[in-house]
Amino acid sequence: MFGRKHQEEAPPAVTSMFQMRQKMLSIGDDYWIENGVGQKAFHVNGKLLRLRKTFVLEDASGHELLRIHSKILRVRDTFVIDRGEERAATLHKSLIGFRDRFAIDLGDAGELHAHGDILEHEYSISRDGTDIAQINKHWMRVRDTYGVSIVQGEDVPLLLAIVICIDTISHEHR
Repeated sequence: MFGRKHQEEAPPAVTSMFQMRQKMLSIGDDYWIENGVGQKAFHVNGKLLRLRKTFVLEDASGHELLRIHSKILRVRDTFVIDRGEERAATLHKSLIGFRDRFAIDLGDAGELHAHGDILEHEYSISRDGTDIAQINKHWMRVRDTYGVSIVQGEDVPLLLAIVICIDTISHEHR
């Protein structure tokens, strides 16, 4: 204590925890996203019989929050996320590198980056070099489970939609 400088540590960021469980044999890729205490918080409604992959992120009451769809005929995998009539984000997979990297264009709100190792099934989403979401994927016997930790004050539905896009691109065989 004496003779040493006391270094103040920043308090840990408060986060919201979510768990995404996708049913492997579900019709239309529908599944629930649960909050940290196991309550159904968001519903992912996968749309069938579409030329492009389409998902709707709904709140627990069934109200549409975001619409997610792939762009067809692109050199690199691309998804767009719309909030109502406005474009909330466009996600592109990087063409270069051994690790998965994604750029997320938020229009006037800037850009996010997602990076990680597909073999380790974990990645993070960052803004200006600071992680705002951590995703950790654990394989389970019957279904996939994804743990998502989001820093307080961030756009939770948008970040969950980004996770859906990354998972869809990374597991196209589903």
